[in-house]
Amino acid sequence: MEPTTLRTPRLDLRPFAPSDEDEVYAAAQDPDIQRWTMVPSPYERVHAKTFVNELVPTGWREDTGYPFAVRLGAGGPLVAAIGVHVHLAFGEKSYEVGYWATREHRGNGYMTEALDGVARWAFTELGAVRLEWRAEVGNEGSRAVAEKAGFRFEGTLRAALFRNGTARDTWVGALLPSDLGLTPALPHLPARQPGPAVGGAA
Repeated sequence: MEPTTLRTPRLDLRPFAPSDEDEVYAAAQDPDIQRWTMVPSPYERVHAKTFVNELVPTGWREDTGYPFAVRLGAGGPLVAAIGVHVHLAFGEKSYEVGYWATREHRGNGYMTEALDGVARWAFTELGAVRLEWRAEVGNEGSRAVAEKAGFRFEGTLRAALFRNGTARDTWVGALLPSDLGLTPALPHLPARQPGPAVGGAA
């Protein structure tokens, strides 16, 4: 996938570049970002440098992940980060979204707006059949954003997140193209609702 820029009514989303290193490093000093996301903790300068110079271009080049810097308009301040991660199992691709917002720009709806834009791009350009969201149980902020963007909560996965030498329970939800009024890449055959019991004692 060629690096691409997305635009929403208030936001400019483009792949992270080396020039974003300082802002990434500053944002990731937030204890909440270190607590609830998978960024290293403590977050050091080398982590930001490696992220913008190596991890981001490799993800786009190899189609393993598509991280976007979310800015308030073209050239505006960094307000969030969002990325679509690609997983391959049994020859099929699945897609998971992850995000964080900078502390000073929370509460303005930017993260929900960015998530909606990226979801639409994933469905129309990547051909995603399902976009999954996961967060450690207790991450109410992430869950609120996902649900505002239309994700449906699907349950709790036990011991599905590995962090700091522990296995943690994880919330999971998903968004389908049809939830946004888009045509899915594959037809969806929902599970049938159970009907009345048939048969009885002989």
